[in-house]
Amino acid sequence: MSLLRKTLRGTGVAVVTPFKSNFEIDFPALDKVIDSLIHGGVEYIVTLGTTGETPVLDKQEKIDIVNHTFDKVAGRVPVVVGVGGNNTHELIKDLQQIPLDRAAAVLSASPYYNKPSQEGIYYHYKALAEASPKPVILYNVPGRTGRNMNADTTLKLANDVPNIVGIKEASGDMAQCMILLRDRPSDFLIVSGDDALALPQLACGMDGVISVAGNAYPKEFSDMVRACLNGDFAAAKQINDQLIHAYELMFAENNPAGVKAFMTEMGLIENFLRLPGMPLSKGLHHSVKSFLGK
Repeated sequence: MSLLRKTLRGTGVAVVTPFKSNFEIDFPALDKVIDSLIHGGVEYIVTLGTTGETPVLDKQEKIDIVNHTFDKVAGRVPVVVGVGGNNTHELIKDLQQIPLDRAAAVLSASPYYNKPSQEGIYYHYKALAEASPKPVILYNVPGRTGRNMNADTTLKLANDVPNIVGIKEASGDMAQCMILLRDRPSDFLIVSGDDALALPQLACGMDGVISVAGNAYPKEFSDMVRACLNGDFAAAKQINDQLIHAYELMFAENNPAGVKAFMTEMGLIENFLRLPGMPLSKGLHHSVKSFLGK
């Protein structure tokens, strides 16, 4: 097992970006979230994931968030930095401009909207990996990108490109996941990107999860993942059963509106998203409060 596969085994959390009422980044709230995650026992942090509303952050804000996160984490856990998008040429520039010196790896979502062919996805990632100063983790999330990266493409990248070291797999296709787990190189990291499917995917052999729900439930979620990785599926199921309805509420409208509603009620952040994102509708937010016993 590779060093990175060991380092990023367990729970990573795609951190939200808290905003103030004027929609500026709320760095004190970000500090509170990071401390909550680390104290909750997560194994690593992912900054600038899509849960962090990266499509509505400008370049300087992204740089500021990455530097702030590195300084706040201060080496307590590894940090993975999201650098994804649909313009290959611009992403190569981003890899040179976003501070990655303290990153464990780069997480890069498959190109969205363009709906490239499998060959286009392959050469996009090959170009990024060759330009990246850090190992690259693929991110397959067809519900957001409009194009699934199939198992053959992932495995070809895993075998052909030395700097591609893993995948966050969020296709929701269990058959595809099992093919990846069967045929992957021994040092290739495979983590779930679906909170609600994490338990069965871990049972099939995934190495961990990059979670949204972990923003609100870092201890519970990371305990569930560790129980799975230790083979204690009865204990994992007991925790997961308590979180299933939370997953449903978090993703009922959009992400990160759902998890931000939970975090607001928990006193971690204020409930603001940048357009076109919007907070949860009143009825659904009331359901969140009811779930939390408020």
